[in-house]
Amino acid sequence: MPKGKLVAEWLRNRLDDKQRFLVLCILIGLACGISAVLFHWSIHHLFESLWKFSTSLGGWKFYAVMVCAPGLAGLVVGLVVKFCCSDAAGSGIPQTKLAYYNRGGHISSMTGFWRFVLSSIYCGLGNSLGREGPTVHMSSAISSRLGRWMFNDKNRVRSALPVGMAAGIAAAFNAPLSAITFVFEELLDNFSMKALGGIVVAVVIAAAVSRTLLGEDPILDSHFINEEFITSPWMVVGIPMGVIAGLLGHVFVSSVLGVRGLCKNRFAKWSWLTPAVGGVCCGLVGLLALQLTSGYGDPHNSVFSIGYESLERAFEDKLVWQVIIILLVCKFVAVVLNYGTGGSGGLFSPTLYLGGMLGGLVGLLVVLSNGFFDFPDWPGAHQVIGGCVLLGMGAMFSAVVRCPFTSLIIIFEMTRNYSLILPLMAGNMLAWSISRKLRPVAIYDALLVQDGVNLKTFAAYRGSQDYRKLPVSTIMTYDVTTLDVSKTVEETVRDFGAQGLIYHSYPILNEEGELEGIVTRHEIEEADAETLIGWLITDQELLTVPPECSIRDAAQLMISKNYQQVPVVSLAQPKKLLGVITLNDIARQQNASVL
Repeated sequence: MPKGKLVAEWLRNRLDDKQRFLVLCILIGLACGISAVLFHWSIHHLFESLWKFSTSLGGWKFYAVMVCAPGLAGLVVGLVVKFCCSDAAGSGIPQTKLAYYNRGGHISSMTGFWRFVLSSIYCGLGNSLGREGPTVHMSSAISSRLGRWMFNDKNRVRSALPVGMAAGIAAAFNAPLSAITFVFEELLDNFSMKALGGIVVAVVIAAAVSRTLLGEDPILDSHFINEEFITSPWMVVGIPMGVIAGLLGHVFVSSVLGVRGLCKNRFAKWSWLTPAVGGVCCGLVGLLALQLTSGYGDPHNSVFSIGYESLERAFEDKLVWQVIIILLVCKFVAVVLNYGTGGSGGLFSPTLYLGGMLGGLVGLLVVLSNGFFDFPDWPGAHQVIGGCVLLGMGAMFSAVVRCPFTSLIIIFEMTRNYSLILPLMAGNMLAWSISRKLRPVAIYDALLVQDGVNLKTFAAYRGSQDYRKLPVSTIMTYDVTTLDVSKTVEETVRDFGAQGLIYHSYPILNEEGELEGIVTRHEIEEADAETLIGWLITDQELLTVPPECSIRDAAQLMISKNYQQVPVVSLAQPKKLLGVITLNDIARQQNASVL
C-alpha cells in the first residue's frame, strides 16, 4: 500500500470524524496558501520578465513580442483545453460550483495542475484577466484531492470544497473575512455555523501563509486617504456611483456573455484557436492604450495582465481624465475579448480595475464641480478622488460578481480603509439591485447556463419567491430528441428501436435543422405507418418561448394553451431550437423551492 494511503488509514484509526476533518482543514489551508502564493509569483515574474525582454528589444520587435506573446499563450490554452482539460478555461468559479452541486465535490488533480499552468501562462504573458478565480478553482481541486485522501464519505469530500474555495480567496486577496462571505454568498447561498468552523480554520492558515510570504501590506495602499469624511455629501456621490456602476456592470456582463456565446455557437469547430485570437486582440488593444497614454506622461501597460499599478496611481490622483478614459475603455474591451474567446483567467481583478477607473473619472468630475460651487467641508482633490475610486471598486464588484456583502468587506480588506462605509453600502446595494433587475441570473450561473448545465438542483434556485422570475434557460432541457420532417412514421419508429417512443412529444426539424413544429407520441402512434412526420403538423399553431422568458410567464402561456411542452428558440433566430421546457420541469422546480 502506498505511504499516502497508509497515513490516511492511520489517521482514520486514531482520530474520529470531527478530528480528521479539522486536520483536513489545516492541510487545505497550508496547501492552498502555498499554492496561491506560488501562483501569484508565477504570474508576476513571468509578466515582469516578458516586459523587460520586450522593452530591451525596442522598436518594432517590442510591438511584435507584445502582440505575439498573448496570442501564443492563448494558443497553448486553446490546445490544452480542447485536447487535455476542458475545465481549465474561464475563471474556474463556475466549474467549482458545478463540481460542488453536480459532481459530489470531485475535481481531479490534473484539473488543478492545468489550471495553475494555463492561467500562469495566459495572464503572465500579458492577457488581461485576473488570478483570483483560477486560484479558487485550483484550491478547490487541492481540497477535493485531500478530501478524497482523508475520507471515503462522499459528503465529507463535498464539504471540503467550500473550505478550499475560501482558503484560495483569502490567500489571493489577503482578505480572510471576504473569503468567508464569498463562499456563503456565491457557493452555499445560506449561512451555516456547521460549515463556518472548518472554513475559518483554513482561511486563517491560508491568509497567514500568504502574509508571511508576500507581506502584511494590503493589495492597494490607501494610506493617503486619511480624511475623516462627512457622510452626508458622500452619499450624494455614492448613490449616483451605484447607478452608473450598475449599468456599466450590466453592459460588461452582457458583453462577456455575448462574445462567449458567439464563439461557442459560430466558431465551435475552432475553439482551440479562439483564445489565441483573443490574445492577439488583447495585445493590440494593450499597445493602443500604451501609445495613447504616452502623450500624457508615462505610458501605462496596465491593460496587460493584472494591472493594479494604474489602479494604485488612480488612488493617488496621478492620472488625468484622458488617461482614465483610455484605460477604462481599453481594459473593458481587452477583458471581454480575453474571457469571451475562452481564455484562462478570472474576472475579480478586472472588475475592481474597471470600477476603480470609473470611480476616478467620477472623482475628477466631483472635483471640477466643487471648483464651480465651492462646497463647504469638502476634502481636498486627492481625498475626493481616492474616495471615489473606493466607491467605484465596490459598486462595480457588486454589480458584476453579485455578492453585495463580499463587495463591502473586500474593499475594506484590500485597502484597510473604513471611512466611507455608509456611501459604500448605499452604492453597492444600488448597483446590485440594478444589475439584478436587468439580468436576474448572475454571471457565474449564466456561464453555466450558456454551457447547457441544468441548474435545477442548485440551492440558489430553491427560493420560492425567486424561481418564478428566472428565465426558462435555467431549468429547460438542452439535450432534446428531435424528429426528421421528411421521414415516415414507420421509419421514425424504426429509428428508435427497442427503446421506443419514450417522451410525451418531439420537436420536428427540416433538412436545414430548422424547427417546423412539435408532435406528441400519441399522434405518432395513431398515424398510419406511411404517413410523413411533416404531415402531422400541417396547419399547426406552433407555440415557442425564448430562453429569456420567465418561468412564470412560460407556465401561464402553456396552461392557457393546454400545452405540456414547448420548444425554446432563439429570439434572433425563431427557427433555431435551443431546448424544451415542460410543465414537469416547472413543477419540479416548484417542489424544490419548498424543500
